[in-house]
Amino acid sequence: MAMCVWEGLTDEPPEGLTDWRGNPYQADSGEPAAHPNSRFTAPVAQGPVAPEWEDPDGVPISAMLFGGRRASTVPLVYEALDWTDPRRVPRLDDGVGDDRSGHRCSRQAPADPFAMLPFCGYHTADYWAHWLSFAERRDPEKLPRIYSVNWFRKDADGRFLWPGFSENSRVLAWIFDRCAGRGEAVTSPIGHLPAPGALDVQSLALTDDQLATLFRVDTDEWRDELDTLRAHYATFGGRLPSALGNQIDQLAVRLDAGR
Repeated sequence: MAMCVWEGLTDEPPEGLTDWRGNPYQADSGEPAAHPNSRFTAPVAQGPVAPEWEDPDGVPISAMLFGGRRASTVPLVYEALDWTDPRRVPRLDDGVGDDRSGHRCSRQAPADPFAMLPFCGYHTADYWAHWLSFAERRDPEKLPRIYSVNWFRKDADGRFLWPGFSENSRVLAWIFDRCAGRGEAVTSPIGHLPAPGALDVQSLALTDDQLATLFRVDTDEWRDELDTLRAHYATFGGRLPSALGNQIDQLAVRLDAGR
């Protein structure tokens, strides 16, 4: 059985091709054989990674980043308060679908609002429970820090505020500093934000107003996010880990307190 991973690898589909839904591929159906969100992959051995990556004892992971594509609401970068943060941080364009554990996001493919469903091989609520279980099975101090990054926030005129591309390394530098115990941060209701001056923005010609917008946490907008997240979580019924619902309640309290 041949499994399709990308369109156009050959002029004619191979005999016995199976589409991404697991059905025999029909070339005259007008439907793609590969999922619209599929990607090329390469063996990790071909990448410039640490030689220990195949060590059966594992390797330390200091941080995990979840990318967002939000025109508003979500700051350029923030650090989740703890491992059970229910947003596990957004991906996004405002108001379309839900991502990962629930954020509104841009649909990378029409049938896939999560941009993740084809890659999750079992029930999503069980996936979250598995994730959360690491806090019980490992030293909490050794768990990776969780970060949201959103390069796509816009100003009132619809222009991107952050230059992106290689300048994203400035955000990574702050994250590395945080993991090393150096990066300064201020605490907001949603998580830890870079403290004034902690993020290197020299030579970027960003105004004070633009920087303020990049890191603004609007409590009203985030309350709307909670409504969306609660509705999404409700679809999982009793299989939803209670820790996620509890975190939503705690976030609501912090938003009401404005801290």
